Amino acid sequence: MTGRVGACRYHGRVPTPRERSEQIERDTLSPHAVLAAESRGRERPEPPDAIRTCFQRDRDRIVHSKAFRRLKHKTQVFLAPEGDHYRVRLTHTLDVSHIARTVARALRLNEDLTEAIALGHDLGHTPFGHLGEQALTPFLGRPFRHSEQSLRVVEHLEDDGRGLNLTWEVRDGMLHHPWSMPPPSTLEAKTVRFADRIAYVNHDVDDAIRAGVLRADELPAGPLEVLGPTHSARINTLVSDLVEQSDGKPDIRLSSPVFRALDDLRDFMFAEVYLREGAHEDHDKAVKLLRDLFQHYLEHPDELPAEHQRTPGDLTTRVADHIAGMTDRYALRTYERLFLPRGWLL
Repeated sequence: MTGRVGACRYHGRVPTPRERSEQIERDTLSPHAVLAAESRGRERPEPPDAIRTCFQRDRDRIVHSKAFRRLKHKTQVFLAPEGDHYRVRLTHTLDVSHIARTVARALRLNEDLTEAIALGHDLGHTPFGHLGEQALTPFLGRPFRHSEQSLRVVEHLEDDGRGLNLTWEVRDGMLHHPWSMPPPSTLEAKTVRFADRIAYVNHDVDDAIRAGVLRADELPAGPLEVLGPTHSARINTLVSDLVEQSDGKPDIRLSSPVFRALDDLRDFMFAEVYLREGAHEDHDKAVKLLRDLFQHYLEHPDELPAEHQRTPGDLTTRVADHIAGMTDRYALRTYERLFLPRGWLL
């Protein structure tokens, strides 16, 4: 029998579709890839599915979750943009998934695991992008990290408090995808970590130009000389370099010049877009709105939705769950309902 040592034998019976998929993984994936049949499993053991591998099931559970659907109404960078073509948290997630799967296929990694991590990596993001993290942090006595909240969503908040019971590999990748966290344990998760940065730096450039915050000729020359002059050229350079530098190796990496160019472009975006002077007033308003909501629910815990009355954790944690789960527009409507006299809304 071909494939890795330990490949299952079917004892004369017809293998199930899942078993065939698992055998294809054994026969075709890189020695550095994670095999579905060798997953570390779930916290609550479940019978295997006849059709889907464990990572395919995780992907489906994430896509069908409420938290995933809410991403379509959560800010990526620009608050309440007027226009249909700006990225939101959901389209960012799809960009990350697309890039990560392209790299995973080229490196013969497990695409299903890669896709599940990519689709779930931002489930815990707050309304108003990273401003929401800034707003919630003072109440918690620790930094609010959206990756930790993503894990809490899939472990405790989804499915009426039962969670999604995802595999260890998917949860590890979701938790450790930010560069501020320790490295994840699988190459599939490291691929998502790179894909996330590649996606947001480049699509945020695109959105900033569309919004008139930047002009194309203002982009820094150094990074563009390495990465390319257009959005598609930069993505192609980064993906190609990532594959070339990682192929057959037990790690995921960019070459030094390309990684430096990506970091330089990211630093430029922080200075000229994310932290730009003209955005401070709106940013302050968004932070104040969320902090006012947080304080209100601390003082009126009986007004928390029923699902957050019974989730594990103290009151502060449960209020954070509620605020973090809000979409931008739901947060605005809730603020109007709680704090603005009804006559003002006519």
